[in-house]
Amino acid sequence: MQIQIKRAYAEVLATDGKRILVDRLWPRGIKKKDAKIDLWPKDITPSTELRKWYAHDPEHWEEFQQRYRTELQEQAALLQQIKEIAKQEKISLITAAKSEKYNHVIVLKQVLEES
Repeated sequence: MQIQIKRAYAEVLATDGKRILVDRLWPRGIKKKDAKIDLWPKDITPSTELRKWYAHDPEHWEEFQQRYRTELQEQAALLQQIKEIAKQEKISLITAAKSEKYNHVIVLKQVLEES
């Protein structure tokens, strides 16, 4: 399984594989045709309530990870769909998150790779 995390604002490359947007909101300033997104499963992202609570505050990181993993348990079918794609080809999890160290995509990638 090849899974990479890539910022929405980075150049689209042929080596990206299947491009999956994993943000609930569309990235600002990017045209849909330019983003070349293959799949946008909004339900795989943190809930609005969790996203607002977390607010990318590193002090909330540990608890955020636990809460997000709990939310992901409700999305087993969607997780399985993404895992199946990742077994067939490389995928890029696309996000507009600024922090490369404290964002939900890190947790999502871990969950996808765990099983």
